[in-house]
Amino acid sequence: MRTIRIAVALIDDDAGRLLLVRKAGTQWFMQAGGKIEDGESALCALRRELHEEIGLSLAEEGIRHLGRFSAPAANEPGYIVEAEVFHVRVNHVPKTRSEIEEAVWVDHIEAANMQLAPLTRHQILPLSRELQQEFCRPPS
Repeated sequence: MRTIRIAVALIDDDAGRLLLVRKAGTQWFMQAGGKIEDGESALCALRRELHEEIGLSLAEEGIRHLGRFSAPAANEPGYIVEAEVFHVRVNHVPKTRSEIEEAVWVDHIEAANMQLAPLTRHQILPLSRELQQEFCRPPS
């Protein structure tokens, strides 16, 4: 299988909701983000893609790297995505632009019942639940 290198954001808010996007002409919901261009860092790619896709501009200090994850590509048969996943907690009203047709804020139950890209279903949702538990845990 061929590999596509991407940078994506697990975007959540203080209410525990997750922001998912769907590209035009597709059925799969996933994280905002996209391909890392030659010579571009994952963080620069993420910031560029978030601005292009949902009108979100971020300072670097508000972004936390969660790791690198792989899964079959949702919209490109025969490919896997190798994703640099970052966490961003914001209250943002997405402005769908570029190739994004739909952006929705959903809780974990709603997300689990949606058509999700493999990376989102098997990697991002469990990460999101962990982050939410961490956020809601009282200080010790």
